[in-house]
Amino acid sequence: MSLLTVIIILILIIIAWWLIPTKDPYVQEVLSFQGNIERGNAIFQVNCAGCHGINGNGNVGPSLVDVSKHKSDGQIIHQVTGGKTPPMPKFQPSSEDMADLLIYLRQLS
Repeated sequence: MSLLTVIIILILIIIAWWLIPTKDPYVQEVLSFQGNIERGNAIFQVNCAGCHGINGNGNVGPSLVDVSKHKSDGQIIHQVTGGKTPPMPKFQPSSEDMADLLIYLRQLS
């Protein structure tokens, strides 16, 4: 097998690993709730609007308008709870609160 073939296979494995949804119990529990947009908006205003703008258009943090078009629900949940993009802090809402926030984020457009 050539080096190029090995590199291509490794890249495909990494991409597949990144795209395959994880069976994270927290994510599964969040996705089991329907979510409430009004409560999600309230959570957003208290915890997110300072950086992402009142309407999610961006401020210090990036715009979240149409975020669900380029991130899956699982990716959004992990972004919110992980705080892996400094200066975004870790935020660990209850599963129901996260479901409310997720449904609110999905409708930003």
